[in-house]
Amino acid sequence: MSAEPNPLPVAASRELFAPVGRGVELCYQTFGDPDGDPLLLVMGLGGPMTWWDAELCEILARRGFFVVRYDNRDTGRSSRIPGRVTRATLVRAAAGGRVRAPYSITDLADDAVGLLDHLGLDSAHVAGVSMGGMIVQTMAIEHPDRVRSLTSIMSTTGKRTVGWQHPTLLPVLLGGRGPSRDAYVAQSKRVWRLIGSPGYPLDDAALESRAAETYDRGVSASGVLRQMVAVLTQPDRGARLRSLRVPSLVVHGLADKMVHASGGRATAAAIRGAELVLIEGMGHDLPPALFEDLADAIRRTADRART
Repeated sequence: MSAEPNPLPVAASRELFAPVGRGVELCYQTFGDPDGDPLLLVMGLGGPMTWWDAELCEILARRGFFVVRYDNRDTGRSSRIPGRVTRATLVRAAAGGRVRAPYSITDLADDAVGLLDHLGLDSAHVAGVSMGGMIVQTMAIEHPDRVRSLTSIMSTTGKRTVGWQHPTLLPVLLGGRGPSRDAYVAQSKRVWRLIGSPGYPLDDAALESRAAETYDRGVSASGVLRQMVAVLTQPDRGARLRSLRVPSLVVHGLADKMVHASGGRATAAAIRGAELVLIEGMGHDLPPALFEDLADAIRRTADRART
């Protein structure tokens, strides 16, 4: 039976650090009762854990989850990884050429499993956004005993003919966000205006607050490039996704310019029994207006793991 929403406030833990192997340390935070159903939230390219809004984490905790959010390597307060990536390397990778990536989506999935180990969790429900969706798909494929249910949001299978990026975005994304806090905030606003949800737009104050918080947590331009190479060199997981037997939810916005909705459709088609939720007006972000519906869908998917 689904956990009923609890109106009481949900306490968040202080931010903590977990060594996960190979010299990587992840910064993480939890919400809710440790005896609740564990739910690991995995963010996308260049996004710190705070892009999983605290309000959404609290809503999920009130639905019976013990929520864990964290900074991926090269993001926020987690470890920075050696390895230089040039723009020429990115262009070659985007064209399908052979490049040497500092790390892979598999390495990022192993980091997530290492965090579960650190927390003493033998398995968890997992939800990932964009690159985070690629990470949780890979967790389910390579560590099936660690994944109770899978939610993949605005992501794709790795197949190059689906989930493509709108061509107008690349120059903006490669333009950098400037070395100063003000420059970073200004460029971030421009990017989110391009890729955010036209049906659920955020005002300037909300965009500026998120960008400033992201900058203050620590940004790494070189880290974003390393993550981009991991995304560009990922394999097509389609065939391996067909082997999954885990309750799965795929959510995608029909106005997503960063990852076309064909990526979500392909993901849902590949996973047996997956529920596909397509949302009009949703772009490549998580608008507060959708928090309750998203929490309901994740809870519904997790409950399928009990039957």
